Amino acid sequence: MASEEQNTATESGDLKDLCKDMFDKITQYLNGELTATSEEYRLLQQLNQITLAKYTDMCAIAHRLNEVSTRVNDNYKSLQPYLEQIDQLEASVSTLEQTAYR
Repeated sequence: MASEEQNTATESGDLKDLCKDMFDKITQYLNGELTATSEEYRLLQQLNQITLAKYTDMCAIAHRLNEVSTRVNDNYKSLQPYLEQIDQLEASVSTLEQTAYR
């Protein structure tokens, strides 16, 4: 009987050691997973900040392009009467050339 109690005590001690080892390894695993997840979120945050900066730059460029486009359009509208006069003058010169060649 004493040897059975001793075996049970030894097995119980081994079981406690195995359980402690198992919990230590699970703790290490979970810490590793949480660290990896934390690093992934940090990387995602950096990517988001870079993307925000790029979109801010693109927005500023789009606003400048819009301003330039508006100025070019306004200049074209202001030149439109002169362009029409040039077209009329060209038509008159063409008619005059045709008359002169007859």
